[in-house]
Amino acid sequence: MKLSDKKRLNILDAAEQLFFECGVEHATMDQIAKAAQASKRTVYNHFSTKEELFQAILTRMFAQLDDAQELQFNDNQPIKSQLREIAQQEVELLTSERFLRIAKITFMQMLQQPSLAKSIANNEFGCMRYLGTFLQQANAAQRLQIEDIDFAAKQFVYALKGFIFYPILYGFETHSSLNITDIIERNIATFLAQYQPN
Repeated sequence: MKLSDKKRLNILDAAEQLFFECGVEHATMDQIAKAAQASKRTVYNHFSTKEELFQAILTRMFAQLDDAQELQFNDNQPIKSQLREIAQQEVELLTSERFLRIAKITFMQMLQQPSLAKSIANNEFGCMRYLGTFLQQANAAQRLQIEDIDFAAKQFVYALKGFIFYPILYGFETHSSLNITDIIERNIATFLAQYQPN
């Protein structure tokens, strides 16, 4: 890795930590430079504004999320077990320390910058990158009967977010206080009750 790339990485890591501790609004470029063990000039050479630095952190996060395996529909496997695997992968992402950390930084910033919510909503990550295709293929194989694929995909994921991700993010629950296996199974049962052909 080139020295300039290493410096950039150090700056991103330092900024992410400070944004998490203080919020984007209250962290300064001076603090970021000090934490990254770089000069202020070096920081500005890589990122002209704090907002640009914040966007770079988000871009890095979404790029890392894109590395997650895309699960493909398999007509030879029970649909329930496939949905379970998708849900387990999604919950693993949503409850990971890194994802929760970035989510906290982002949610605080959205209060200051409402347009950010739309920008984030346009980024598909986790199983939302492939769930629509999976459900279409399950439909074609007559394993599911869904009229509105987009709505059904959101319904499946938003239930997991509502019962697992948001309670942990806001500190109402912890990973260990939730019966995640039960939540996943109930979500799948509700989903299949609505969309599995009789």
